[in-house]
Amino acid sequence: MNEKSELIIGIDLGTTNSEVAVFQGDKVVVIADENGSKILPSFVGVGDDGALLVGEAAKNQYPLYPERTVKSIKRQMGSDETVEMAGKSYAPQEISAIILKRLKAIAERYLERPASKAVITVPAYFNDAQRQATREAGRIAGLEVVRIINEPTAAALSYEAAHHGAKHILVYDLGGGTFDVSLVRMEDEVVEVLASHGNNHLGGDDFDHKIVDHLLRHLEKQHGVDARDSRQAMARIGRAAEAAKIALSDQPFVTVEEEYLLEQDGQPVHLSLELARGDYEAMIEPYIRETLEAVHIALKGAKLTVADIDEILLVGGATRTPLVNEQLEQELGQQPRGEVDPDLCVAMGAAIQAAMIAGQEVSSVLVDITPYTFGTSALGEIDGIPTLDRFVPVIHKNSPIPVTKSEVFYTVHDNQNAVDVKIYQGEDPDALNNVLIGRFLVEGLSKVPAGNPIVMRLSLDLDGVLNVSAVEKSTGLEKSITIDNALRRYEQEEMEAAQARINALFEEEAVEEGEIIEAEETEEAQLQHALVQAGALVEKAERMLEEATPEDREDMVDLIETIRDAMAAKDSAALKTAVDELSDILYYLES
Repeated sequence: MNEKSELIIGIDLGTTNSEVAVFQGDKVVVIADENGSKILPSFVGVGDDGALLVGEAAKNQYPLYPERTVKSIKRQMGSDETVEMAGKSYAPQEISAIILKRLKAIAERYLERPASKAVITVPAYFNDAQRQATREAGRIAGLEVVRIINEPTAAALSYEAAHHGAKHILVYDLGGGTFDVSLVRMEDEVVEVLASHGNNHLGGDDFDHKIVDHLLRHLEKQHGVDARDSRQAMARIGRAAEAAKIALSDQPFVTVEEEYLLEQDGQPVHLSLELARGDYEAMIEPYIRETLEAVHIALKGAKLTVADIDEILLVGGATRTPLVNEQLEQELGQQPRGEVDPDLCVAMGAAIQAAMIAGQEVSSVLVDITPYTFGTSALGEIDGIPTLDRFVPVIHKNSPIPVTKSEVFYTVHDNQNAVDVKIYQGEDPDALNNVLIGRFLVEGLSKVPAGNPIVMRLSLDLDGVLNVSAVEKSTGLEKSITIDNALRRYEQEEMEAAQARINALFEEEAVEEGEIIEAEETEEAQLQHALVQAGALVEKAERMLEEATPEDREDMVDLIETIRDAMAAKDSAALKTAVDELSDILYYLES
């Protein structure tokens, strides 16, 4: 933005959080406050000294002094209701104006010039009274609201400012306190909301409450105490639950630690509990199913089918939960786009709209993303065939960078003392068809039964440096590598060379269904590979014995014994025959 251009800021005035942004040059800047935070909690309060509190300070006060704090005022916008705060009554517009005034000050501090005009976003379902109340709040805050735009419109702009042709976009907005889904049609300069549906009382806060309930049950079971009687304890548990939810978006486990939480019979009560992502996702799965029902209602309202959706856009911090992505992809048959921060995309879209109104040229918005998926190889199946080389993505293509993600893997053998970690770049489910960019050995693992958890952490920075670590969860034993230039694109010659190397490893002729593909290696290498594959297959078969019919179980036991004998004798022919037969049985058991 040059000094002479008209300055219009973009504001996302949210139920739970709010943000302010501005378009500068060829990018959108979401403006941070003096503490470095780009997100302002939509809380307003009065401190015990009478001072006005806005944002994080008011949010922290709310559990202890709800009578002096107001949250979720957006739900009252457009009504004649008033809210009480520290013994005084306020109109919803006044509370919203306090939040807007704080955002205005944050923008002015960054821009070093007055900001008097704004584009403000509202939900697509807001009626005229609610939209007018938002304008009034802006005026009270000293802002000329040059335009009110729908949140799904802003989200669509943030992903695709320079759109050409026609597209149907599904905007899935799961915020802290509300959920709505919208079907948007984008065609050249026109963005039209075709239909919206949602739940004004469903969001990430409900996810927090599930974790809080889980922690309370743990305290009652372990210590026989009910923390609900203590505001201070409940405030700490609430903050710990939110932190755990956020951590589980990127990590497979999190440990909730709150020391000296309560006292019982004069003794301190400490909270310490590990929460696995799988357990957390089981708690919130019913909520996700409810949102998917809303998706189909919105599709019906827009007179569209799943096949008509060109893009899925995610809005709201709660969409960071991996289960949301997984369920949407399973339900709608395509992976949601993830290159724009879901917490910030509505404010970014508002800033883009503001720039357009101000006459600035807005083409594509530059966002730093990874053009590749990064992951590792693990025991699994590809097209029903057991393999040691199934590609497991950890950092997905189009993720905004910098990014850090973790996943948990498990050893497959009893007393397994080492793990060979291979890092691949690519999209193919077969790791061998991707590009191997790094490898290291984690040795000295504990001598424990199969299933020893190993947490793998991948961290990619703006310079394309990929840091990879593998940690034995039970002991903290860690090994790591740094892969420089992980984002380097392969030139055509390199790509062809890589393909040639891969093709050279495998036979070219068609392979009959169910047959294990064998590498064109030396006989000794082939045998070693077959022994590893057979061992993995035996492990899997033993886990599935209980599911089998008596007849299949008898065949499986015989084949397992035959495979073990062949492995001991290193009889490759007998091994292959038995492995093929056992693979067929397992295939039918799983189908």
